Amino acid sequence: MDIDYNEADTCRKFVTPQLVDTGWESPPHSLTEQRTFTDGRIVVTGGRSKRGEQKIADYILRYRHDFPIAVVEAKKYRLPAAQGLQQAKDYAEILGLKFAYATNGQEIIEFDYFTGQQRKLAKYPTPDELWARWSVGQGITPETAKPLLEPTHREQGKTLRYYQEIAINRTVQAIAQGQRRILLTMATGTGKTHVAFQICWKLWKSQWNKDRSYRKPRILFLADRNILVDDPKDKTFAPFEDARFKIEKGKISKGREMYFAIYQAIASREGRPGLYREFPPDFFDLIVVDECHRGSARDDSNWREILEYFQPAYQLGMTATPLRDDNHDTYAYFGNPLYQYSLKQGIEDGFLAPYTVHRVVTDLDAAGWRPNQGQRDRYGREIPDQEYTTDDFDRVIAIRERTEAIAKHISDFLGKSGNRYAKTIVFCVDQEHALEMADALARYNDDLMGEHSDWVGRVTSDEGDIGRGLLDKFKDVEKETPIILTTSKLLTTGVDVPTCKNVVIARVVNSMTEFKQIIGRGTRVRDDYGKLFFNILDYTGSATARFADRDFDGYPASITQEEIDEQGNTVSDEVLADADPTAPDVTAAPTPDLSDHELERRKLYVDNVEVEIVAEMVYELDASGRRNIVKFTDYTAEQVRTLYPNSAEMRKLWADPLGRSSVITNLNERGIDFERLMGVMNQQDADPFDLLCHVAFNAPIRTRRERANRVQIEETAFFEQYTSKAREILLTLLEKYAEHGTAQFTIEVLKVPPLSNYGNISEIARLFGGADKLKQAVEQLQTLLYAA
Repeated sequence: MDIDYNEADTCRKFVTPQLVDTGWESPPHSLTEQRTFTDGRIVVTGGRSKRGEQKIADYILRYRHDFPIAVVEAKKYRLPAAQGLQQAKDYAEILGLKFAYATNGQEIIEFDYFTGQQRKLAKYPTPDELWARWSVGQGITPETAKPLLEPTHREQGKTLRYYQEIAINRTVQAIAQGQRRILLTMATGTGKTHVAFQICWKLWKSQWNKDRSYRKPRILFLADRNILVDDPKDKTFAPFEDARFKIEKGKISKGREMYFAIYQAIASREGRPGLYREFPPDFFDLIVVDECHRGSARDDSNWREILEYFQPAYQLGMTATPLRDDNHDTYAYFGNPLYQYSLKQGIEDGFLAPYTVHRVVTDLDAAGWRPNQGQRDRYGREIPDQEYTTDDFDRVIAIRERTEAIAKHISDFLGKSGNRYAKTIVFCVDQEHALEMADALARYNDDLMGEHSDWVGRVTSDEGDIGRGLLDKFKDVEKETPIILTTSKLLTTGVDVPTCKNVVIARVVNSMTEFKQIIGRGTRVRDDYGKLFFNILDYTGSATARFADRDFDGYPASITQEEIDEQGNTVSDEVLADADPTAPDVTAAPTPDLSDHELERRKLYVDNVEVEIVAEMVYELDASGRRNIVKFTDYTAEQVRTLYPNSAEMRKLWADPLGRSSVITNLNERGIDFERLMGVMNQQDADPFDLLCHVAFNAPIRTRRERANRVQIEETAFFEQYTSKAREILLTLLEKYAEHGTAQFTIEVLKVPPLSNYGNISEIARLFGGADKLKQAVEQLQTLLYAA
């Protein structure tokens, strides 16, 4: 008897028992079945979002709970096992595994990445056999294996993502094997701090240290801001309990094991040696440098002095920024990354939120501003006669009405989006600009300020504890307010706001490193709070310039261009083409936060200038993540022509219910939503098939009513073969199609009036000669609808 088992039965009857027999369910070894290891890319269309397909491995074999070693892909019983090998290899490469297996329950094919050999096996290797081969391939000894196989710290409800497991295990392995400087490059929002904690935990629990003596290691976690140190110490690293100590206010301790410090607290200063010299150079076994791109490795930096003083220690640098001209020193010091997980990959996997870019231009930014001859500023100072541009605004010259127009546009944007409680960060030029922006936003939202006095606030170094209190509430997903925070540079890094929906750029950003830190404030995903994507409102062209950079690794879901007038009202709104790679880079020298006295001396203030928003662009990323949408209709046309070379082939598929379902699924996966297409084309009465053929093949648009009338007039022979009641049912279905579309061709429509008046489903089927004849009649009706 020739039995054909489907894939699920093949796994249950053959594959799982074979793996169990070779020890893969005997602790500490384990296997995970149907393991989803990505969340599915979030596709944004028309302000709505949905997830794409997740990547699911049939089996992941684990030598230890948190040490995966191989992947197995199964095919149905009668298919060749080799059919699953390429997918097994693809998954192995993504998961960083060295062994891939494909099976159909009868034969087993192995691919070994160490040898490059592919071979058939009679049975799966045991866990110890596979570990022995892996150890030889990686040069692992029993001594170096100890920290590598030490369990990670388990937290209830939290599972390490696949890329976090790779980063943790590769780093611990490299340290155990004697690599003294290591760099991890992981995009903002991918859990760098959690990865750092697990690395430290495995080393600490296994009692690894550079001297190979019997003691726990002494580890220093180093950063350049208190928020980057205090949050990890108090939250992520809490399991270290009393082993933790923060070096601050001139106080040190030599009796702890997990230390935290900011560079400024231990570095040399005028008149005093660095506090770090209170420790012997060989005191620390490992130094973790968080956000290491922020200057810690520059040759002329006193931070570099600290790292070189503790040269005997192993040093792990962590950054969100790939190699660029502005962080070359970091890579020169730490070397090439041991592992990289980019913004683009995070968006592709669905772990990071995609974004829509709104490029908003005032007339001052578009054409520049020049004073009248002899014109004076608010304080009576003559304004030098020159043309002032985006580079200069709020850095050299502050024009109050420009800030007002931007504030009104932000307020209107929140209103249009239907959510005035969408958390928003506004990045301003300096502290003074942040204060003026906060004041303007408060005035344009006085109704909400009346309900919540902290609806908008400023968080800069001037606010001190008050600002930190606002920030803590802003970060808390359970706190409703504050909604908008204005800042200059304080929030560019180290601030985790999972529900941030809008990132506003109101100052020029030159550095790609800083730009990626800024947009990183919005990339975190919170499905439970409906946060699946976010908006970037760019008023200076910084985002557009960065997207045109060839080295940028995470493109926008969309870019729009919008014009606004002097009151901040939208004049026009248009979806534009790709950002022009040849567009001039909008640059300006970095602007430090200045005191009030310095600001008055260095900046000019101008009032009573008419300012209009003259352009707004919206940039959208297509579902493949590789290019920007020009117009939704053009993008749709390109996707249709890619999938279906001509209208005849597409018509053939569309006329068949199963074929139509396949077409709809393929287009949905590419971000094409029919409701949006009908809205963009203002063709709510048209059949989606006709809209697709129109944009892709320039076919005429026909309404559903026109199609229904043609069938009723020209296909009388079809209807006449049935009894009068059966004809009435078919004509009713046709009328429902004309009103509502092909969704009416389902069995559910028979259960509601007016069709339910003909009886239950069985009774209706008997009018056609049985259920099969009813199904055949409805399918034939659909075929006739699309015959011409």
